[in-house]
Amino acid sequence: MGKRIIQQARGKGSSTYRVNKTVFKYKLKFPRKLEDEGRILKLVDSGAHTCPLAKIKSGKEIFYIPAFKNMIEGEKILFGKEIKEGNILKLKNIPVKTKVYCIESRPGDGGKYIKSGGTCGIVSGISEKEVTIYMPSKKEKKFNPESRAIIGIIAGDGRKEKPIIKAGKMFHIKKTKSKLWPRTSALKMNAVDHPFGSGRGKNPKSKIAKRNAPPGRRVGLIRPRRTGKRK
Repeated sequence: MGKRIIQQARGKGSSTYRVNKTVFKYKLKFPRKLEDEGRILKLVDSGAHTCPLAKIKSGKEIFYIPAFKNMIEGEKILFGKEIKEGNILKLKNIPVKTKVYCIESRPGDGGKYIKSGGTCGIVSGISEKEVTIYMPSKKEKKFNPESRAIIGIIAGDGRKEKPIIKAGKMFHIKKTKSKLWPRTSALKMNAVDHPFGSGRGKNPKSKIAKRNAPPGRRVGLIRPRRTGKRK
C-alpha cells in the first residue's frame, strides 16, 4: 500500500510541514504617516528573515524595518530630511548614486523591494515622472518619485560566505522558513510513492497536470504557458 506523497502531506498542513507562527510575527513595513524623527528601541533577531530587524518608535507608532549596516540601539533616524543612513525619504529627494533599500512599490505601502540581508539598490536616474533604481539583480527598475525608501545597506552581509558543512544545519535553516529539505528526486522514489516513481521512465514524456488536479496528481508541468516542441 502506498503512502501519501509529499504534496499531499504538505497540503494537509500537519506540524511536520507547517511553519512556527511565532517566526513570522514581525511585519517589515513603515507606516503611511511618519513624524519628523524616530528612535531605534531595539535590534531584533528573526529566524524568518536574512537580516537583523530594527524596532522603531515614531510618535505613537511602533514598526519594524530591516536594520542597516552599523546600526546602534538608541540611535535617531529622520523622516524626509538629510541624506544619512537609516533615514526614510522620497525617491525624488534622494541624489543619484545613493544606496537605498526597502523601496515602496506604490507611495504609502511601507516598502516592498530589497529587504534581504546585505543587499541594496542604487539610484541611477531621476526625472519628473519616474526614478530609476539599479537593483541587486543587476537590472534597472522604475519607481514612482513619491515612493519612499531607506538610505543605506541592509545588515547581514556575508551570511553565505561561511560554509554550512553539516546537513543538519541546513535542515534547521530551511525548517525555520517552512521549506522542505532535503528534496528527493521523484525518479528515485518507488512507483507507489510518486507518479514519476520507479526507474522505468528515466526520460518520460512531459506530464501536464490538470489545472484543478488534486495535490497527488499535481506533478510535472503545472499550468504551463505553452507545450510542444519549439519551432
